[in-house]
Amino acid sequence: MHETRHKKKLYTPIDSWRRRWLLPSSFLLISFLLMILPLEGFIASVKAILSYVFIPQVRAAHSVVQYGEGVSNTVQELLRAHQENQQLKQEIETTQLLSAQATEVFAENQRLTQLLQLPFSHPWKGVWAKVAYREPTRWNTVILDKGTADGIKERSAVIAIENGQEGLAGVVVETTESTSKVLLIRDEEFSAAVRLENGDEGLLIGNGARPVQIKYIPLLAQVSKGDKVYTSLSSSVFPAGILVGEVSGMYEAESFQTALTVNVIPHVHASAVREVFVILEEGSKR
Repeated sequence: MHETRHKKKLYTPIDSWRRRWLLPSSFLLISFLLMILPLEGFIASVKAILSYVFIPQVRAAHSVVQYGEGVSNTVQELLRAHQENQQLKQEIETTQLLSAQATEVFAENQRLTQLLQLPFSHPWKGVWAKVAYREPTRWNTVILDKGTADGIKERSAVIAIENGQEGLAGVVVETTESTSKVLLIRDEEFSAAVRLENGDEGLLIGNGARPVQIKYIPLLAQVSKGDKVYTSLSSSVFPAGILVGEVSGMYEAESFQTALTVNVIPHVHASAVREVFVILEEGSKR
């Protein structure tokens, strides 16, 4: 009885629990050791044999680690490629901007060369200036890059070259030492005494987006479409003989009128003004 009772003590529930968890615990411990041991020399060989022969879980874990390393490398390569792509885009945009600027400078040099080679029909004394910018709130005015330091004064006449011939562009209304504001002939505040080819005179006024007009032409004057319009001798601002434009048609007003009003197409298009010649003093008259 004593022996039998002693044998029963050898197989208690605790011993059974220990045996049940001993093998898995051993596998986990070995797996953990194999994962943290360095891959060098003899240890590397033992680790590889045990991982790929005896412990499939470790082999799977090793494959996952390798896959993760591959994914990480791929992501880094994609990020580098994206950064390089963004840098290349910026370089392309910069190159395109420089190319556009070079093209504009080349075109400007060609225009200025042609302008300098064109002889004026009058011996005017003046200075060439470039349009620096336009006022967004007042499109029919431009700001020149020269001012009083270059001899420009208020009420100076401004002309421009179009189709190889000079034409009236506007008048200087404000000046600083280095800039000038020019009121173009389309502006509603612009006015100038002008004459038609037949010798009749009138008052040219700007009309904004609508046609420029000449008012107060004698009622019986013979005016035809296409007649040239020039600045008049009676103008207190502009030298006489500057081409303004040509008549585009009669303005139909009231049935009873004491003077004619005609529409005019300006020779110098306001939107195309880039370089101008500011007359500093009056020369010979036409």
